[in-house]
Parts: sequence; C-alpha cells; structure tokens
Amino acid sequence: MSIFLCRSRETKVLTTRAGRISPIAQEMFKTLQYYWNAARGYRLNPWKSPYLRWRFETFLGKEGANLTPSKFFHLAWKYRDHMERFVDWAAERRRFQRRRHA
Repeated sequence: MSIFLCRSRETKVLTTRAGRISPIAQEMFKTLQYYWNAARGYRLNPWKSPYLRWRFETFLGKEGANLTPSKFFHLAWKYRDHMERFVDWAAERRRFQRRRHA
C-alpha cells in the first residue's frame, strides 16, 4: 500500500490537474532523451564520449578541454540554461524530421 501511495505522489508532481505532463517533466524528458542518444556507448561515463567531448570543446573552448568527471558535471550544471535551449532546438529538429519523413 505504501508503494502505491509513493507512486501516486510522484505522478502528481509530474502531471498537472488536467492529467497532462508538466513543463518541468517535459524538459527533463527531452534532456534525458538527448543524453541517451548522444552518450551511446558511454552512458555511465559521458565525459569519455568523443561526441560529448567535441560538443563541450566546441561550445566552451579551452574550458571544455580535458574533461574529468567532476569538471564535466560542473560545466553541465554551470551551463544548464544553454543546454536546455539546445535540447529544445534538438527536439524541434527531431519533430520536423519525423514529419518530413513520415
């Protein structure tokens, strides 16, 4: 019974009164979806991913070079607003491509 109550509370946080997914949950899902696709093969250690390293170095320059786990998470948190805008753009492009090729 307690498991059911915990799950219902979690659902309330992620949905609105009308039963729709909240904007915060949508942003979180888009970010996780981008990460899942971008970190393929390096999901448990994204700082070693050649693609993510290239993204960080291209965007940040010298600050994004020689990534370590702590530096990766520090920069990801520091530039989270930029990442959110990029993820929104990537989701928009993905929707556009699906409409054109469907």
